[in-house]
Amino acid sequence: MTVHQMSSSRLFAGIDIGTLTCRLLIAEITSSGTLRARHADRRILRLGQGVDRDRMLRTDAVERVVETLKEWRAVMDGYELVASTAVATSAVRDAGNRDEFVNVVRERTGLQVEIISGEEEARRTMLGIRSGLPADVNDVLALDIGGGSTEFILDRPALSPLVRSIDIGVVRLCERVLHHDPPASDEVRQAREWVRNETAAAVADLALPVGLTFVGTAGTITALAAMAQQLPAYEPARIHNYRLARTVVQDLESMLLARTKAERAGLPGLERNREDVIAAGAIILRTVMETVGMPSLLVSDLGLREGVLIDLASRLSQDQADSHH
Repeated sequence: MTVHQMSSSRLFAGIDIGTLTCRLLIAEITSSGTLRARHADRRILRLGQGVDRDRMLRTDAVERVVETLKEWRAVMDGYELVASTAVATSAVRDAGNRDEFVNVVRERTGLQVEIISGEEEARRTMLGIRSGLPADVNDVLALDIGGGSTEFILDRPALSPLVRSIDIGVVRLCERVLHHDPPASDEVRQAREWVRNETAAAVADLALPVGLTFVGTAGTITALAAMAQQLPAYEPARIHNYRLARTVVQDLESMLLARTKAERAGLPGLERNREDVIAAGAIILRTVMETVGMPSLLVSDLGLREGVLIDLASRLSQDQADSHH
């Protein structure tokens, strides 16, 4: 019997390098497959700045991310990890210099970054979401609003998840459409129309089962849930499995669109550096809920970061099982 098999829980580390935010999670995965976070961090680093226009990662943005990853690598070295992994999503996928980025990260931090497709991102996100859903939830339509893209994942027990991805995220929407501060009414109209058309096309062929649960994950949605409750500090327990009504999203959207970036700073529940993109996020969420016809959304504080760890743990178990045959 190996050491790993003896201990009932093992430590893993995962890093999610997103278009807007980078996240670190060091967690124990118990034999029953539940996650217990030991260390978590997230920073808004805007790696995807300008990628929509130039299709290149900017040197200063790469530098911000590499410096953070160096710091996180030092944190990870303080734990006895079974394994660790780092994934990159939309911004890196879309960038012409993605290979250079992977090389720079490897040379300066020792971390090997895996660039995952939208489908794979959605699959792992779903693993994270499922791990924290109430037991009675069966059919799920999950919504993951990112910086560069938004994913819809239809997940039903015993069937492969169906994924639809649209190339609209909060950073891309700001860079392409919302140029004024606060956005002008014609910009808001244009943004809504773009989101509505893309969403309708994306979900057109998904036969949504009656009684499904609509679940939302990632920073925009958790921030809006925190704002809806006017939380002075981010409290995962108050945000996770919170039900966010469409009427509340509409009110938050109106309130955000009436304020400049500077005026949004310090609003209860809104983390620093999200002031500019939160209005774009509210537009996306509201429009998606209207287009798909969902009156409310169950908020998941778990997503890609947790799914990456669950996936890593299950691949290792599989490899160990295979090596014993």
